[in-house]
Amino acid sequence: MPDETEGSVTRSLEKMKLADGAQGGGQEKKTATADAHKFWGTQPVPQLGDEPPLEDGYIEPSKPREEVRQDAYPLPKDFEWTTVDIMDPTQNKEVHDLLSLHYVEDANASLRFKYSEEFLRWALTPPGYFKEWHVGVRVSANKKLVAFIAGVPITLRVRGKEFAASEVNYICIHKKLRSKRLAPVLIKEVTRQINLQGIFQAIYTAGAVIPTPISVCRYYHRSLNVPKLLAVGFTFVPRNSTAARMIRMNKLPDTPTLGVRPMEEKDVASVADLFARYMKRFDLAPLMTLEDVRHHFLSAQGTGTIGDGGPGRRVGQVTWTYVVENPATHKISDFFSYYYLPSTILHSAAHDMVEAGYLYYYATDVAFEDGAEADGRLKNRLKTLIGDALVIANQAKMDVFNALTLMDNVSILNDLKFGPGDANLNFYLYNWRTAKLAGMSDEGDVKAGMGVGVVML
Repeated sequence: MPDETEGSVTRSLEKMKLADGAQGGGQEKKTATADAHKFWGTQPVPQLGDEPPLEDGYIEPSKPREEVRQDAYPLPKDFEWTTVDIMDPTQNKEVHDLLSLHYVEDANASLRFKYSEEFLRWALTPPGYFKEWHVGVRVSANKKLVAFIAGVPITLRVRGKEFAASEVNYICIHKKLRSKRLAPVLIKEVTRQINLQGIFQAIYTAGAVIPTPISVCRYYHRSLNVPKLLAVGFTFVPRNSTAARMIRMNKLPDTPTLGVRPMEEKDVASVADLFARYMKRFDLAPLMTLEDVRHHFLSAQGTGTIGDGGPGRRVGQVTWTYVVENPATHKISDFFSYYYLPSTILHSAAHDMVEAGYLYYYATDVAFEDGAEADGRLKNRLKTLIGDALVIANQAKMDVFNALTLMDNVSILNDLKFGPGDANLNFYLYNWRTAKLAGMSDEGDVKAGMGVGVVML
């Protein structure tokens, strides 16, 4: 459980992040759970209670394109499929509006994620994306968009095996249509579209336990703007403390320690090399080309100069990526990134938004020094590096900063004054068997976090 200084803001944020998953969000819990298990029992996924596999590999073999279903799955009467062009401003706004009004919200209906149009463009258009994987449902009569699901391509390494896959996310159904049981047909249709491109594996996350998680991670939260969180009633002064003490305990330095600077185009090759080497530390990781690195870490840094979009921000900024450059070699020795995903506060006169940053990817070449992990040099470097990320996020007026128990995060979260959340995020692979990966807890001789190196948006 988070301590009282974290209050309900962090629980609300994480429950929003976790509530949706593969069920379209917000349905009656018992019905949704029963339906989900019935549906997933028909899919090529490990089933609950299965023994750990003796060898990693696919569950069902890939099919030639002509053996993949060629026509769309049937929808209830009065609805029709649509392919959403997220690069078209009008259609992007339709998805933005649908998610803003009907996507995940916390149990008390006090917070709801607010994906910006810039965020959606960034998240849904990585190199090699397929427009056909952005699947929507419209009302036939008025063409209103009432449901959505998206897939994007990703290359994964799971332990020693590499394969092309899809990352499936953003399943959202209009609240008035939740009884139509559209979630399973949305999943089947996006799967069909993905299969038509010769890809038969996927990665996805959910708060719900469905067949069958390959890992479980937990969110941690770091309060940045304590006065605002107190003002909106989502953070509370704990017993035997004061607001002034809370503010003092969470105070950050005014400037970063490592001399970080924003990533530039000239850094792409060096960051890509450092990222590729660093991610070998984890059992599950994405493989990124130069184009992938450019997209994920540079393309959503906004326009203009820092400050044009408010303190610490460019106009339309979604991601912040900062690097440490070795002055002698001009190689990048470290980098960190985080992304911006605010939430609308639905019932507050004081403020209308919680500004949240989420730790994305990072790396340091200290990891490659002999004995650096054993003697604590790696932990100390990461603590300083991610501490600088908190400083940059604070300069950009984030209210809270979130991270999961994946990668090397577990070793530094407590030292950086993150508080543990009270809900879990389950990671799933579609049509792929592998033994459980270390997330919030150790698995065998693999330390907590070290099994998972994929950050889902």
